[in-house]
Amino acid sequence: MKRSTGERVFDAVNIIFLIFVIAVSLYPMLYILNSSVSDPDRLIRSQSFMLLPEGFQLKAYQYVFQNPKIYTGYMNTLFYVVAGTALNLLMTSLAAYTLSRKDLLGRKFLMKLITFTMFFGGGMIPTFLLVNNLGLVNTPWAMIVPTAINTFYFLIMKTSFEALPMEMIESAKMDGATDFTILFRIVLPLSKSILAVMLLYYAVDHWNDFVTPLLYLRDQSLYPIQIILRDILIGSSTESMGAGVDTGYAIGENIKYATIIISTLPIMLVYPFIQKYFVQGALIGAVKQ
Repeated sequence: MKRSTGERVFDAVNIIFLIFVIAVSLYPMLYILNSSVSDPDRLIRSQSFMLLPEGFQLKAYQYVFQNPKIYTGYMNTLFYVVAGTALNLLMTSLAAYTLSRKDLLGRKFLMKLITFTMFFGGGMIPTFLLVNNLGLVNTPWAMIVPTAINTFYFLIMKTSFEALPMEMIESAKMDGATDFTILFRIVLPLSKSILAVMLLYYAVDHWNDFVTPLLYLRDQSLYPIQIILRDILIGSSTESMGAGVDTGYAIGENIKYATIIISTLPIMLVYPFIQKYFVQGALIGAVKQ
């Protein structure tokens, strides 16, 4: 069918607008990448719009990888992400499956109680006192246990489970399957899309978590990469990068940008592998049947 002039103009305007949005979104990351590999002295003097590096050097990355705190922060962050996300998926799946069953006694009351926590919470000080009384302060579990379930993500997964045919679950019940068998051998295998979305959401939350370690961790050996990054970014020099390393202010700016790239690149690499599940899973969990 032949398209009208108005439709072609509308498409052209949309394309131009989207290209502009993409450029505005990508330029900050491009600027940081260029700055991390630019010549330090030229970077300090340059105040212009930078699409290409000002010179080229990798000394900043060399200094960053020489810092033992970077490796410690990475290993801690990987542990928090893997262990935390695993606990998140387990607890969220158990809660979502339980409350997706329409024959659950007191289901409406429990849903109102859980939804209430989305809008009202105890606050930072009561939460800290609770975590402290549980003996979790300055332990790795302070990064994992208090955030075991996110209410918003739980509601998305619950809605997704409700979309599954109840006849299938009832048939499994008649065959003698327990609720755990139904969840782990029927419901979850049929919910790979929503699980991929939850995996991404929870993993990104753990990777970017900054406030939790700032509140609960005292031992530097437990710090995640985000706290290490903070310590580097707020310093005006690079003395913390290692004893005897005199890099000066100029290379210090490169190191700040290099640290940002190193800390954000791993989580960005996760997106392409689960992108095909993302839209489908988000839509399944967002529409109530």
